[in-house]
Amino acid sequence: MALPLDITGDVVALTEALVNIDSVSLGEQEIADAVEAALAPYGHLTVVRRGNTIVARTELGRDERIILAGHLDTVPLNDNLPCRNDGEYLHGLGTTDMKGGDAVILKLAATLTEPNRDVTYVLYEAEEIASIHNGLRKLAESDAASDRDLLKGDFAILMESSCAEVEAGCQGTLRVEIRTTGERAHSARAWTGSNAIHAAAPVLETLRNYVPRRPVIDGLEYHEGLNAVGISGGVAGNVIPDECVVTVNYRFAPDLSEEQALEHVRQTFPGYDLTVTDSAPGALPGLDLPAAREFVKAVDAEVRPKFGWTDVARFSAFGIPAVNYGPGDASYAHKKDEKVLISRIYRCEQALRDWLQG
Repeated sequence: MALPLDITGDVVALTEALVNIDSVSLGEQEIADAVEAALAPYGHLTVVRRGNTIVARTELGRDERIILAGHLDTVPLNDNLPCRNDGEYLHGLGTTDMKGGDAVILKLAATLTEPNRDVTYVLYEAEEIASIHNGLRKLAESDAASDRDLLKGDFAILMESSCAEVEAGCQGTLRVEIRTTGERAHSARAWTGSNAIHAAAPVLETLRNYVPRRPVIDGLEYHEGLNAVGISGGVAGNVIPDECVVTVNYRFAPDLSEEQALEHVRQTFPGYDLTVTDSAPGALPGLDLPAAREFVKAVDAEVRPKFGWTDVARFSAFGIPAVNYGPGDASYAHKKDEKVLISRIYRCEQALRDWLQG
């Protein structure tokens, strides 16, 4: 059992404590128990638990409601616990993705008793695995209206790794399998068959020559990508293959819907058999909204587009503009040497505190 969490003390010490609670996806009960127990005593918060997702809310009747969200789970261990503090970095599983951000959320929840906006703090389960397990998705798709209402708000900040800078919105992602077919034959008599791998050459040539869009949205330039990420074909070393599958990933800017993205891929590869294997929408940055403008100004951070996919897309699907803002560095996420700059944890805490008190 984890030691009780001190969520009013030093935010870096709190990060260490969270990191040292093993919380690989689907094993978040211990950390969820600790978070729930830590938040429960605070009278200015209404605390609700659903599974291993904890939601704490202020109910002050403010004109705006802000959501601060972070996931509690991590990828599997890689001999990178317990947490280690070298004075500059915290090292260990989850330091950057994203328990540094979770610690900031918990510290603010406990110590901001009179924020200038109502705040919903969400610490949720199962972000790192299939979306069917995702705590945000479970709340959003709950049969209970009261659960769905927990995610209502005007603006959301996801504490994903962004080096304490603002990464607005996110790109969508689409994966398709493109199949070419042929006829099997003995490779010694190849002319009696038809090689499906050779038939895939135009697909690869199209990808090699593809010029991605670079649309500007809310002043941010997104850079799309259409790439082969896998290819398979052949049944034996002496058989001409009768099928080849090229897996293509389209990372599309958030001004396109999933349907529009798929149509673009179909138009790029006319006449081919396409099978969708994965799809997730992007999220518009929403930087034209007053809350977003004030947040960016308050944190005094560079604003960049988010090229990867994050759960800001879920908030966008709920009609809530969202940005990524957290202390972690995504280049260290999921690595054995995962680490986070201590100074960035303090920076995020202070910037959000100033914004919500100002």
